[in-house]
Amino acid sequence: MNAVPALARARGFTFIELMITLAIMGTLAMVAVPMAQVALQRDKERQLRLALEEVRGAIDAYKRAADAGRIKLTLGDSGYPKKLDDLVDGVPDQRSPRKQNMYFLRRLPRDPFAARESGNAGSGAAASWFKRSYASPPDNPAEGEDVFDISSRSSTLGLNGIPLKQW
Repeated sequence: MNAVPALARARGFTFIELMITLAIMGTLAMVAVPMAQVALQRDKERQLRLALEEVRGAIDAYKRAADAGRIKLTLGDSGYPKKLDDLVDGVPDQRSPRKQNMYFLRRLPRDPFAARESGNAGSGAAASWFKRSYASPPDNPAEGEDVFDISSRSSTLGLNGIPLKQW
């Protein structure tokens, strides 16, 4: 008669119950991981889109300042910055009596996709971008003496089906 109370106190899960619980948890994990990867991709694409807008806006502002005569140009210059760092480092304002520097960006954002893929995490932010020169044709962009446009160096396909290089 003592055996019945001992069995009643020794309650626990059966092997079948544990296996069913593990199967349910495994199924949930298989669904959650791809959703987390898509959310991470979406966030990095948002960061890329914002960085492209910011830098392209600064390049356009630099060009407007050059066209207005505020940036010293030599014969044959396009009016676009020679390098991306000029947007952060500043250039002398030719219309300012003291030739104070004009700045177009506080800091140059890094391409969120290029840092991990190309292994250049230690290099500057300017190296993370592909730079297109004003002299290069749109169907065959290439780097050159100035920076007309930038794009990602990543070969990743965006969630919209367009390669990030073409954004």
